[in-house]
Amino acid sequence: MPVISKISVQQKNKGRFNIFFKKTDEEEFGFGVSEDILIQYNLHKGMELSEEDIKQLKNKDELHKSYTRAIHYLSYRMRSEKEMYDYLIDKEVTEEDARDVINRLYKENLLDDEAFAKSYVQSKIATSSKGPVVLKQELSKKGVAEDYRLSALEQYSFEDQYEKALKFGMKKVNDTSKKSFQQKLQTAKQSMMQKGFTQDVIQEVAARLAEEKEDSSERTALELQGEKAIRKYEKKAEGFELKQKVMASLYRKGFSGDLIREFLEEKGY
Repeated sequence: MPVISKISVQQKNKGRFNIFFKKTDEEEFGFGVSEDILIQYNLHKGMELSEEDIKQLKNKDELHKSYTRAIHYLSYRMRSEKEMYDYLIDKEVTEEDARDVINRLYKENLLDDEAFAKSYVQSKIATSSKGPVVLKQELSKKGVAEDYRLSALEQYSFEDQYEKALKFGMKKVNDTSKKSFQQKLQTAKQSMMQKGFTQDVIQEVAARLAEEKEDSSERTALELQGEKAIRKYEKKAEGFELKQKVMASLYRKGFSGDLIREFLEEKGY
């Protein structure tokens, strides 16, 4: 049986070792192993290894390299089981080794689809403008089970959705294009749907945008009529009397008291 004649540290990777065997009068490279495998199997100079031993050590080392790749992949962020499996297969890890690595990661609490789903939704709420429908689709593509998807999305409150959708919708209706408000509003609703917001949120936001548009138009009309009234009466009255005449004129035109008072305060009356 082959006998280990020398063990040396690899130059480019200090965590791996080269195993050499004595063949006739020369040393011949046998295989490389990680430090973990070296220690686990107590590999040392003078140790005899059968061909079956060598085969098993190589398989164990490949499995360890696959595990190390998985740990590196996890170092960036949490992963779903499907993401991890697809990554390992893409790295040409065998299906059997990929399953073994995934089982080990579960035992070490390094894989957890339920925790992954909750973390994923929390992150997207904080950093993106996506709605729950799109997030549910993304989790599905990552192989997360339906129960975990629904549980994670419970974190996405109606208030959070409404706030994000409103901010997004306001950008759409306040753009500088020459489209009518109704055209902009329709575009905003379609975009919110594509972003993954639910119909109840979209309807609430659309109603708010329309209401604000009406308020804005009302304010513009009041300012126009208010300026005309001031010019009309300032030649005959001033101070309190002028204020009363302008107020009466605006009331007759149907403007609300709150808008009138706000306008007059801005004018210094």
